[in-house]
Amino acid sequence: MENQHLKHSLSTRHILMIALGSAIGTGFFFGTGASIKLTGPAILLSYAIGGILMYIIVRALGEMAVSEPSSGSFSYYAYKYIGNYAGFISGWNYWFNYIIVCMLELTATSIFLDYWFPHTIHWLITLGVMGLFMLINLLHVRWFGEFEFWFAGIKVSTVIILILFGLYILLLNPAGHSASLRNLWQYGGFFAHGLSGFLFSFVVVVFSFGGSELVGITAGETANPGRSIPLAINGTILRIMLFYIATLGIVICLYPWNKINTNFSPFVDVFQQMGIPRAASLMNLVAISAALSSLNSGIYGTGRMLYNLSQQGNAPSFLGKVNHKGVPVSAVMFSMLCIAISVLLNY
Repeated sequence: MENQHLKHSLSTRHILMIALGSAIGTGFFFGTGASIKLTGPAILLSYAIGGILMYIIVRALGEMAVSEPSSGSFSYYAYKYIGNYAGFISGWNYWFNYIIVCMLELTATSIFLDYWFPHTIHWLITLGVMGLFMLINLLHVRWFGEFEFWFAGIKVSTVIILILFGLYILLLNPAGHSASLRNLWQYGGFFAHGLSGFLFSFVVVVFSFGGSELVGITAGETANPGRSIPLAINGTILRIMLFYIATLGIVICLYPWNKINTNFSPFVDVFQQMGIPRAASLMNLVAISAALSSLNSGIYGTGRMLYNLSQQGNAPSFLGKVNHKGVPVSAVMFSMLCIAISVLLNY
């Protein structure tokens, strides 16, 4: 553990795909069903407003990350420019938040598998998946970058295919489906549950955008942050329009929103109800990849945040040590020990 510095091993292609995929996690593939039920078609407006707020925050974070790259990101900036207390609160709050998110992603993976294998033992699945991704994060930061690159590629490609396929059904209606733009206002109106439902939906909306801040954390291990970070940040608006508003708009138009089953991913349920099981299976596979991608990012983020908190003096010193590969092994292992609680809870 003699080397005290992280390695700058993440390339521009890694950062761009991490930025593209970071906002597409379980909150998007699974949580959107609950948010649609809460507010109806007005969920599109919720995501538009939430996306604008998220863009403002991430743009500001990106400017700081280019000026002063740090794996501690906002916690480091709070510590340096506001004070020790601000760095402590923001860093530990983020770490705790992502520990819970990782536990959620592990559990969500086992739930998604129930679509094909309804009698799986959840705690065994969570244990196996947790062990695999712990190994990935302990090997080298490039392994994390490569896995995120391909996971993000799967998610982005599928979302684009989903939009094109949805437009094909909407425009041609080949099998006499109930797909129609009228679904946006036909079942109780655009604001089907009034102002209260619209406001409550922001809880899920804000959670769905979680992960966008990961670009700031990766800046500390990016080979060329001055080039990579601006490219990643400036594509945020396109991600919001394409991944959230366009995709959810297609889903709501394809099938009456009030009949969506919140026990599954809405993308899976819509295609299943429309009698297109292969598309439903494909979307379930993508939902699993999204959950695993979010888990991978969460392990990375919690480990780096603990490392930086230790550098600040806001966490035990042993968490600030890295091995010869530039991996903060102690910080990653401590986070994994806490995430392992999800295995016990599933048991």
